[in-house]
Amino acid sequence: MKQFFCTGIAALLSLAALSQNKYFTISGKVVAEKTQQAMAGASVFCQNTTIGTVSNNDGNFFLRLTNGGYDLVVSYTGYETKVIRVSNGNKENDSLKIELKEQDKSMAEVVVAGSAEVADGWTKYGRFFLDNFIGTTPNADSCTIENKDVIKFYFYKKRNKLKVKAGENVIVTNNALGYKIKYQLDSFVYDYNTKISSYTGYPLFEELSGTADQEKKWKRNRYQAYIGSRLHFMRSWYDSTLNDEGFQIELLDAGDSKQSTVLNNPYDSSIYSVDSSDVEINLKGRIRVNYKNHVPDKKYLAQNNFPSSARIQISALDIIDGFVIQENGYFYEQSEITNIGYWAWKKLAELLPYDYNPE
Repeated sequence: MKQFFCTGIAALLSLAALSQNKYFTISGKVVAEKTQQAMAGASVFCQNTTIGTVSNNDGNFFLRLTNGGYDLVVSYTGYETKVIRVSNGNKENDSLKIELKEQDKSMAEVVVAGSAEVADGWTKYGRFFLDNFIGTTPNADSCTIENKDVIKFYFYKKRNKLKVKAGENVIVTNNALGYKIKYQLDSFVYDYNTKISSYTGYPLFEELSGTADQEKKWKRNRYQAYIGSRLHFMRSWYDSTLNDEGFQIELLDAGDSKQSTVLNNPYDSSIYSVDSSDVEINLKGRIRVNYKNHVPDKKYLAQNNFPSSARIQISALDIIDGFVIQENGYFYEQSEITNIGYWAWKKLAELLPYDYNPE
């Protein structure tokens, strides 16, 4: 009996340790680069999550995160935003010193003075911007920008480019997924010559409060947005469960995009290697990702003139030189990977935070 009791205690302690190991903490201090003075009230958050805080009177901050990787974003009015990659594999998480540099106000004034701001930007480009930023998926109809006045439009005739910037966080309420998103939009750019749009920024999610029926609807909609998504794909590759989760990868011929070869073993050591808590993917070029467990949205098929009988969601990734996946589905370098196909169609209206748990 005594032996059983001791064994039971040991098992409980092991479970407690395992539970604790699912999380890690980061802490540090925010200071002004020039004066080294503590900065109280600086915004500190992990982009594309629901996790954020502000620095206290001594400039200190503390965050508790589930295991994985994150871009830690630190900002303060009048100072340049700083982004630091953090993960449970970093040893420096508990001693971060973040120095913020003052913005060059003189240069900002020159840019504003010589800008090509469009006076009636929302009238001319508003719908176009919403389609390419929020998206045209069914969930996009349930998204609202609460502060449109902070968004400014600039058109550059010589370069034939549209640029959209915001003086403060763009507040987007997503009533389909139950989130309020504070999006720190650096810039949105559309090149009319190449017909390619790109935007950079840092979203912070906040869960909405609702009735029991609304909570149930949001839970269902979040799961529908998750299955087959890029986040789902990255987590599945990390966990070595691609096939079980319904994903198939094809390698596309660089000279002929119609020629492809199924990647039968995406965990081959020449492609897939584990380094501590990271998974390194050694691939470059374009890969096609087929998701077989859910049919494509009818709206997507109609907008792209695809047969309504299509049964597979088809996306592609252009990869410059491999990438690294971490436990929560975060990967880097994200700027070196381009979405094509179904994932490119799914924009902010379908975005889920890294701390979303489908369970």
